Amino acid sequence: MTVQDTLQAVRAHEDEFIALRRDIHQHPELPFEELRTSDLVAARLRDWGYHVERGLGGTGVVGQLQRGDGTRTLGLRADMDALPIQEATGLQYASRNQGVMHACGHDGHTAMLLAAAKVLAEQGDFSGTLNLIFQPAEEYGTSDCGAVRMINDGLFDKYPCDAIFSMHNMPGWPQGHLIFREGPMMASSDKVYITLVGHGGHGAVPHKTADPVVAAASLVMALQTVVSRNVDPLQTAVVTVGVLQSGRANNVIPDSAYLELSVRALDSEVRSLLQQRITEIAHAQAQSFGVKAEIDYRRGYAALVNSKDETDFARQIGSELVGAERVVLQAPPLTGSEDFAFMLEKCPGSYLLIGNGDGDKLGACMVHNPGYDFNDANLAIGAAYWTLLARRYLV
Repeated sequence: MTVQDTLQAVRAHEDEFIALRRDIHQHPELPFEELRTSDLVAARLRDWGYHVERGLGGTGVVGQLQRGDGTRTLGLRADMDALPIQEATGLQYASRNQGVMHACGHDGHTAMLLAAAKVLAEQGDFSGTLNLIFQPAEEYGTSDCGAVRMINDGLFDKYPCDAIFSMHNMPGWPQGHLIFREGPMMASSDKVYITLVGHGGHGAVPHKTADPVVAAASLVMALQTVVSRNVDPLQTAVVTVGVLQSGRANNVIPDSAYLELSVRALDSEVRSLLQQRITEIAHAQAQSFGVKAEIDYRRGYAALVNSKDETDFARQIGSELVGAERVVLQAPPLTGSEDFAFMLEKCPGSYLLIGNGDGDKLGACMVHNPGYDFNDANLAIGAAYWTLLARRYLV
């Protein structure tokens, strides 16, 4: 089928999948609670003739379709979970679940892949094995996230993939533009919890205390040197102190101070360097003020790294579908994080972005915002992209 034939086949079902996307939007579910969504996904895949397995990663769904005698295997992944945010869009199809919202577009990602699944089942002119992976808990934020749980439950043992791909919408880019990057595309994300334990007392006699507040203030400033003086200026790193808590009264020096850090890097060696220096500085600063540092350093998502050949292939499909003028071949990396990184550690592949809208246009509101909504104009483009990619890969 030609590109136009593919688009026409997808657009024949466009209204159906816009309605489906909005239904999912109305019923968002938090990580590992995607029961209704996985029911919906599994039922449709079965109706279209896919072999369906449920329960990988808890609430994950895999649909497999085999055609012809080809030996190549392809994985396409969409995430299903929502966020603990109270929606403020005022849309007719706004969330019905108090305090839960599809504020990152996973409803759209799921609908795009389901639309492609239907077209590929109806017009499956390919030869090989197609594995559609509907993943829970991308927003979980720890190394026990949905991707890791699916992998640990045997995802790639049961459904091996020669290559795997995923797509995410991106506000700030023109709607329907496709954005690619070879190599590191998204940062690792680690969380650090530091408690400075001192000896409190009356604010009028500070010399009789070991003041954790002053130590915490000094530590915050010292941590600013990690990126500026320890990391190669040509590398990317972020150390953010997002929480600093201590004390309850202006004339009482507390016994402890508490900090939480977000730490990000695009390179594994830089990531390890950040952990080393943050740990060293915290202990040294604490000692210099006569207090003790207790550090809980938790590694979260790995850096997301796209492989060269698969990204080249993904770019070709994008240019063929939307035209070279609407494709960004090598975009800047992002310091946000994504657990598809763990799947790419097991299988070569590529993660791409689709513009959700820019300026003051529909879809320009950033993700993780109460006013965000997925741009339904992307459903046909995203579904056509997956359909075309699967047909070109499974030959």
